[in-house]
This record gives sequence, C-alpha cells and structure tokens, in this order.
Amino acid sequence: MRRLFPVTDQTSAPSQDPADREWSLDELADAYAYPELAPDAHWLRANMVSTLDGAAQHDGRSQPISGETDMRIFGTLRALADVVVVGAETVRQEGYRPARAREVFAARRAAAGQGPAPAIAVITASMELDFDLPLFTSPLEPTLVLTGAAAPAERVARAREAGAEVIVAGDGSAVDPLRAVRELAGRGLRRQLTEGGPRLLGQFVAADVLDELCLTISPTLTAGDAQRIAGGPGVTVPHRLSPARVLEEAGFLFTSYRRI
Repeated sequence: MRRLFPVTDQTSAPSQDPADREWSLDELADAYAYPELAPDAHWLRANMVSTLDGAAQHDGRSQPISGETDMRIFGTLRALADVVVVGAETVRQEGYRPARAREVFAARRAAAGQGPAPAIAVITASMELDFDLPLFTSPLEPTLVLTGAAAPAERVARAREAGAEVIVAGDGSAVDPLRAVRELAGRGLRRQLTEGGPRLLGQFVAADVLDELCLTISPTLTAGDAQRIAGGPGVTVPHRLSPARVLEEAGFLFTSYRRI
C-alpha cells in the first residue's frame, strides 16, 4: 500500500491513488522541492534512514535497511540538489561514486539553472581519501574537498593533482560546519543535501545549520550497537522541527521535518 499522511504544512506531496500505483519521479520531485530561497540564502537538508530501534546502519552500511522506494527518493533528492555533502568515512564505507546525470530530471535541473548532476563535497580533516576512485577521476562536476587549514599539505596537493577543488573551511584540522555550508553557498551551491554519515550529521545538528531532515523509518529491528543517524556531542537544548510530509509504502515511512 502507498499512502500520503497529510500534515498541516502546505508543501506539495504525491497525490494519493487508490490504484496503489508507483509514485512518479515528477511527483516525488514536486513533493521534495526545495523552498524558494532569497538570493543570499542556502538550505541544508539531510537524508537518512533508521530502523525502528534507531540503527542507522547494519554491518556498517545503510543499504541493508533501505528499500526500493527509499532509493527512488534518494535519487530524487540528489537530482534536486546543487551539491551532495558527505563525510570521508561514508565515502570509504559506502563506496561513493560521482553523481550521475539522469535524463528524467534534465529539464527540471536546466530550468533551475543547475548542471546535469550535483557536485559531491567531501568533508575530511585527515584528507585520507583514495584519489584514484571514480569520485575524483571521472565526475561530471569536479569533486570538492572541504578540510581545515592544518590539513596535511601533501594530501592537499594530491587532491588537487587528482582534479578535486580543495576548500579550506576551518582554522585548525577540523571543518567548521557553518563555514562549510557558507563556502559552498558562496560558490552558488545553495541547495545542499547531506547523506551523512552520522558523525557529520551530528556536527551539522550541533552547529544548528540543518534546515531539514528527510528520514526514512525502516520497518526493521537490528539490536546491536549500530550508530544512530546523528552522533557526536549533544546539544544543550533539543532542536525542535516541524513535520512537512509523511509518506508510506510497504511499511516504510518517508518523513520530512523542517526548521521552525
């Protein structure tokens, strides 16, 4: 069964269909469209999946707790973004590849003034990345690497040799989350999507720069000691978000919450 659970927010969503058909990519793109932004504004959304008992991964990867519709929404969110922001550990564990152009979204991206695919931005303090991966050797848009001013000089040079654009977004070895999103926005990458991992999302939450969380709740239980969707230091006062939409398919809940 595929259903839409309405919320008070006026954000568009796929129309409910009693024939139980598959939501089209255009319907999903309309439902997850970024809000209209002022010329100097940016919007950071996160896309994560969690089991019923709070695990963000199984055996170190998110794919085992995902599903077909979750992957369709994953692809749609990428197709709407100017840039996908990801942590270095997730790049290593998930085998990240460059974002690809998809014909079904070509007209929508062109109308929004976007290139054929979003850029990938990797946040790393150590610069310990494999620069021979396709993410660096054959992207449609040059891969961005955000790091701190104290990053190892030889690794920075290696990244640039591989064709990556290195952006300094921190005074020490670590990246400052607020500076990172501003650096990206300053390059015209204002519709931002982060796919984690949990440590990176935790940093964005702690810095209070996250505008929207798209969370898939997987109808699974794993127990164990897997990470939650956000890790790291806690916040003094919990951040309150407002629900924008809830979709359901095959027991999966596809939720979205926005900054109040």
